[in-house]
Amino acid sequence: MQINSNMKKTWTTVNKFQEIATSFLMILLPCMVFYQVLLRYVFKAPLMGIEEIMIFPTIWLYMLGGANASMERNHITCGILTLYIKGDRAIQIFNIVKGILALGVSCWLTYWSYWYFSYSLSVWKFTDLVGLPLFFGECAILVGLVLMTIYTAVEMGDYMIRFVKHDKEKEEEAA
Repeated sequence: MQINSNMKKTWTTVNKFQEIATSFLMILLPCMVFYQVLLRYVFKAPLMGIEEIMIFPTIWLYMLGGANASMERNHITCGILTLYIKGDRAIQIFNIVKGILALGVSCWLTYWSYWYFSYSLSVWKFTDLVGLPLFFGECAILVGLVLMTIYTAVEMGDYMIRFVKHDKEKEEEAA
């Protein structure tokens, strides 16, 4: 039971950190835009390089937002096939196949993001105007995709558990 308790604490902590970081970034970006507009058009003193600085919170917000959508299972889906699938069991099988495919694609993208992360770490590029290391923005890709892969694996596991539970319920009803 200790393992489940520790996993639950870790899961909650990661989700809370993700929520706080996303909220902070959603406040920071409009403030930076407002500051830039105020300086440029009101005070006629543009702040050079703020666009470069805004790249970092934008990338982090985008990747954490994708991870958050994965966590909440609010993916953008077409859902046309589910209109034609009538049986409960067929929908469960469809969800499992969908989960396996999503996990495969997510693992593949995470692998490539790790490769890009390693490359970025070894090259250590800088922005043109301000001179900030691009690594801090590029590592967001790996962090976001790792989180998305974890959430996708959990979702697929839930689909499989529901499928097995459904089979057990059918067996109990038959007995």
